[in-house]
Amino acid sequence: MTYKRKVQLAVISDVHLGTFGCQAKELLQYLNSIDPDILILNGDIVDIWQFSKHYWPSSHMMVVNHIIDLISKGTKIYYITGNHDEMMRKFVGFRISNFSITNKVVLTLDKKKVWIFHGDVFDVTMKNSKWLARLGAIGYDTLILINSAFNWCRQKLGKEKYSFSKKVKDSVKSAVKFVNDFETTAAGIAIDKGYQYVLCGHIHQPAIKKIETPKGNITYLNSGDWIENLTALEYSNGEWSIYKYANDQLAKSIELNVNTSFSKKNAQLFEELIDEFKLTGS
Repeated sequence: MTYKRKVQLAVISDVHLGTFGCQAKELLQYLNSIDPDILILNGDIVDIWQFSKHYWPSSHMMVVNHIIDLISKGTKIYYITGNHDEMMRKFVGFRISNFSITNKVVLTLDKKKVWIFHGDVFDVTMKNSKWLARLGAIGYDTLILINSAFNWCRQKLGKEKYSFSKKVKDSVKSAVKFVNDFETTAAGIAIDKGYQYVLCGHIHQPAIKKIETPKGNITYLNSGDWIENLTALEYSNGEWSIYKYANDQLAKSIELNVNTSFSKKNAQLFEELIDEFKLTGS
C-alpha cells in the first residue's frame, strides 16, 4: 500500500486531457499520493476544443477513471467549468451524490470565504473572438509538442527541461501585463464581494500572493497547470500551499501500470461520451 498524504482540499486546473502537452502520468502519480477530503477540478480538465479520437492515450483515460473512483469512495468533488471544456456549462447544476458541476464554488475555510472559479470570464479574447482563442490554443499545443521533442533530446544529453512557452510568457511585456491585469481584476471583484481568498486557474501561472487595492487586500491564488508547471493548490491546517510535482519525491516514486500509448478503444469510448453530452445538452 502506498502512503497517502491527508489533504483537506486539493485544487487542480488546466490539465488539458486529450492534448499532447498533458502530463497525465505525473498527474496520476500526484493523485495517487494524496487522500483529499475535497477535490476541486477548476476548469480545462478535458480539452474538448482540441479533442480528437486520434489522440487519447490510456494514461488520459486512467485520470478520468481515477476521478470516478474517488467519487465512488466518497471524496467530495466539484467540477468547475472552463473555456476548453465549456460544453460542460450545459450541465451546470448537475449533482449526483458527492459530485457536482458548477461555474464557481464558494467555501468557508476556518471562517474565511474563498471564491473559486476558472477565470476565463476575464479573458477579452474569449469574449469577443472565440475563433482566435481556439487558434491560439492550437498554436500553443503545437509549441508544447515541439517542446516535448526538444526536451526528450535534452534529457538524453543529461540536461534539464526547458519551456519555450514559459520563456515567451515571461519575456513578452504584453503577456506579463495580461497576467498582472488578470490577478488585479480578480482581486478587486473578490474584495467587493467580501471574500478573503480568490482562487483561479486559466492563465497557467501558479501563485499565492497578497494583493492590496484602495478598497482593501485579499489573498490571490492560482493552481497553475499540468502541462508546464505541474502544480496544484492544497489547503490543510489553516494554510494554503502550492504543490509542485518537481519537488515531490514521494509521488515520483509511485509505480503505476500506465500505458501511455494511444488506445483506439478508449478514444472511441470517450468520443461517444462527448457525443452523448452534446446530444443531452442540445
